[in-house]
Amino acid sequence: MLTKQRPQVLEEVEKLLLVWLNEKHLAGDSVSETITCEKAKKLPQVAKPVEDGHKYEGVKFEKGNCGVSIMRSGEAMEQGLRDCCRSIRIGKILIQSDEETQKAKVYYAKFPPDIFRRKVLLMYPILSTGNTVIEAVKVLIEHGVQPKHIILLSLFSTPHGAKSIIQEFPDITILTTEVHPVAPTHFGQKYFGTD
Repeated sequence: MLTKQRPQVLEEVEKLLLVWLNEKHLAGDSVSETITCEKAKKLPQVAKPVEDGHKYEGVKFEKGNCGVSIMRSGEAMEQGLRDCCRSIRIGKILIQSDEETQKAKVYYAKFPPDIFRRKVLLMYPILSTGNTVIEAVKVLIEHGVQPKHIILLSLFSTPHGAKSIIQEFPDITILTTEVHPVAPTHFGQKYFGTD
């Protein structure tokens, strides 16, 4: 009797688990998208007249902005940026840190060819030591981006991480939702369901 019911129970549990994971993923998207879109308002904008039955003054983002996500966790913020800045170009950087030394190493970087002319919204949700972001900023500088044109967007930051970035690059702007001595870890694994 138990063996006949077990496949049905497992099938129901799997369905419920898939629904739960989907809802969790969507909730993560909506929070990340809302925060990313709100912070993207710091990118340069210009006034734009809008007519929708009535005339009013709107805004649009200036040309020359772009996003750069630090893979893999930074990719969770891309959709929010695309939702509020529809035609924005997005680059990517893959950086991994050595588990023992915390030394960050760049493995991949792909940017719009004219990134040196653009304002860059650098997306990295969890800022703990600052090492990964420092390496990403160095790569952007190597590609001609001035630090004053870089806005780091982070969801959670530690005081140590923010301080280390500002000491290295005082002209960079950091936007975060929370600064706390302990940052949550494994954001990417949880967001992408590989935890």
